Amino acid sequence: MSYRDLRNFTEMMRALGYPRLISMENFRTPNFPLVAEVLIWLVKRYEPNADLPMDVDSEQDRVIFIKSVAQFMATKAHIKLNTKKLYQADGYAVKELLKVTAMLYNAMKTNTGQQEEEQEEETTAMSFDISSRIADLKASRQLASEITTKGASLYDLLGREVELREQRSVAINKPLEINEIEKHLKVSIRAVEQEIKKTEQMLNNVASDEANLDAKISKKKLELERNRKRLQTLQSVRPAFMDEYEKLEEDLQKQYESYLQKFRNLGYLEQQLEEHNRTEQDKFEVSWATTSCLTPL
Repeated sequence: MSYRDLRNFTEMMRALGYPRLISMENFRTPNFPLVAEVLIWLVKRYEPNADLPMDVDSEQDRVIFIKSVAQFMATKAHIKLNTKKLYQADGYAVKELLKVTAMLYNAMKTNTGQQEEEQEEETTAMSFDISSRIADLKASRQLASEITTKGASLYDLLGREVELREQRSVAINKPLEINEIEKHLKVSIRAVEQEIKKTEQMLNNVASDEANLDAKISKKKLELERNRKRLQTLQSVRPAFMDEYEKLEEDLQKQYESYLQKFRNLGYLEQQLEEHNRTEQDKFEVSWATTSCLTPL
């Protein structure tokens, strides 16, 4: 960012009638709300009926907003903006904002100069609506493109005029032969009849295919119904081994309860055995110590 760019931007915005005072310190640090506000104001100044997303709270909303503004200026005013620099919202964004501001400022100066030439006595600044001039500019560009295309096509046709003149003269001077015309008409009629037959055959094939599909669908429905009935029958019938399975399951539950009881008893007995061994060991150590003390050296 240069000091001259920032100064020019602030002066142009003030000349365009921006209601807020922009200081050179506003872009020392990233200031996205101010950049968004300036972009909306510039777009509305360029096209009052422009539709832009106004929500810039989240990161995704800001990205969508910057892309929308860049696309609008590229398609409407043919100004290419760097979206990354705009998203930075610092001094680098001023250069991108200056592109749009300079275009509007130059248009306002041109319009003001024309008004001063026509009416020198008027000294008050008039509001400048650029939308009508943009419409005229678009119409002029479209007409220029059409003129160029039509001119190129006309040039090619005029280049072939000599050859086409001879062919046209031969076709005009050639006498009409009824037999030949009748022959061509019969050929055309036969071609049309063949097309009609092909179309009718395709329609018949479609009808037969539809009948085949209906028959297959009916068959599949019958199979589905039989399978459903079979499933219901299988679900309602009790298996032959179910009684034995339930009996074995009860026996297994009893065996498991017995196993748990014996396992707990075994754990308890092992704990008691460990405590008894520990007690015996303590008694043995005490007895040994007493015997050692009583034994004369």
